[in-house]
Amino acid sequence: MKYQFPHASAGQKIGLLGGSFDPAHEGHAHITREALKRFGLDRVWWLVSPANPLKQKGPAPLAQRMQRAQAMIQHPAVVVSDLEARLGTVYTAQTLEILINTYPGVKFTWLMGADNLASFHRWQAWEWIMTHVRVGVIARPEHRIHARTSKAARKYARFRVPGRFSVTLGQTAAPAWSFVNAPMMDISSTQIRAELGAAL
Repeated sequence: MKYQFPHASAGQKIGLLGGSFDPAHEGHAHITREALKRFGLDRVWWLVSPANPLKQKGPAPLAQRMQRAQAMIQHPAVVVSDLEARLGTVYTAQTLEILINTYPGVKFTWLMGADNLASFHRWQAWEWIMTHVRVGVIARPEHRIHARTSKAARKYARFRVPGRFSVTLGQTAAPAWSFVNAPMMDISSTQIRAELGAAL
């Protein structure tokens, strides 16, 4: 299957879910469906990242992860993309800057679990991300308190869109972020890889 740059028109509200997806699982699909509904998004793009050069042990081949991701989601409002491999970007901020310039007028929302918000201040150019795109955070097990008291949450507290108004996030001008509690699935790619390894 050949993957192209996704299509988007000015004014559309696009959620971006990045990661290695090694492998993609129902937890990713669950977060995506919740994000579409809770943040008022038109589409969600899965950005399947290439191998991380900083890690000794890389993920499964990109083509394999893309194929599984495509089979996992099967949703008309979701696009599986290898954009970061095509762009050659390493950091999320780099990818976002190119997307913002490539798709003028498109309203991007970066999606993450609450565990990522807790450590978001360690990301490259995290403040730039907070001020240039909307950020939608979905609660995950054991990370709600850490996320809500994180450095990023405290610094950008006045830009938080309350959960009861989260459906407006996709069209709210950045900086804007929202934290929502949703039915959660306690599953991870690490867990799946371990179970697959044990079965071999």
